[in-house]
Amino acid sequence: MEMRGKVHKFGDDINTDEIIPARYLNTSDPEELAKHAMEDADPDFINKMKPRDFIVAGKNFGCGSSREHAPVALKAAGVAAVIAGSFARIFYRNAFNMGLPILESPEAAAALKTGDEISVNLDTGEITHPATGQKFPSQPIPPFMQELLADGGLMAHIKKCLEAVA
Repeated sequence: MEMRGKVHKFGDDINTDEIIPARYLNTSDPEELAKHAMEDADPDFINKMKPRDFIVAGKNFGCGSSREHAPVALKAAGVAAVIAGSFARIFYRNAFNMGLPILESPEAAAALKTGDEISVNLDTGEITHPATGQKFPSQPIPPFMQELLADGGLMAHIKKCLEAVA
C-alpha cells in the first residue's frame, strides 16, 4: 500500500501527553480527541495537518503513559502514518492495536523536514522523498500487522475473524 503526503516534523521524546493532553482524556470519542492531537507539542498542528499527512519524529516517540488515546487521536486526525527514529514499546503496540501505521527509520527521521512531500510503501517499508530522489529504509510491516491495519485495529480484526467463523 502506497501513501503520499506532507511531513510534520517533531523532535525526540514526544510523549503521550504531548500527543493527546491528559485534560482531554474524559472522552474516548475519536473525533473529539482528533481536535486536540499534538496540541501540547504544536498548538497549531491540527490546523496545518491535512488528511494523509505524516508525522516524522526523532527517537522514543510515544513515551510516557500507555494511553491508547494517543494513536486514536492521531488516526482520527487523519495522520497517514508516524515515522520515527524509534518508538516507545507500549506506543508501538497500541498504534497497531488502534490501526495507526508506524515505521521506524532513523535515516528518514534525521533527513526529512516539515513540508517535505513523501511517499511511503507499507508493504516494503520504503520511504521516498520524490523531490530529491532519496529513499529511506524501514522494516516492512509484517503481514499479520498489515491485516490489523487493514481491518482498522485489533478489536475490528477480532470481530471480523469471529464473524467469519460464525
